[in-house]
Amino acid sequence: MLDTIRQWARRIKQDAVMLWFACRDPRTPWLPKIICMLAVAYALSPIDLIPDFIPVLGYLDDAILLPAMVWLAVKLLPAVVVSDCRAEAAEWMQHNERKPVSRWGVVFVLLVWSLALLLLAWWWF
Repeated sequence: MLDTIRQWARRIKQDAVMLWFACRDPRTPWLPKIICMLAVAYALSPIDLIPDFIPVLGYLDDAILLPAMVWLAVKLLPAVVVSDCRAEAAEWMQHNERKPVSRWGVVFVLLVWSLALLLLAWWWF
């Protein structure tokens, strides 16, 4: 069971890198490209939307939200783009042995938190 979870996590990591290449591919339609951008921004961000130290919710985004976004993006992409970008991602992971980092992911997470704080302040006062 633990080995299966490790393989699943490795696959999500590789698919996030694959989506990073799919965002840049001109054959990617606009709707999957937007979903890919959001998934990549969040997956490759060095900070989490919900910090891991928050009980249950901290891991919920990593266990449900991210895989759901990756799954949806992969399902919407054309098969040829998926296969080509998976090959590019495998090559990237083999040479670099790490995933790329998304600065846009940091901006995305900070914008979501800022919006949440503004809505909370508006509601509270």
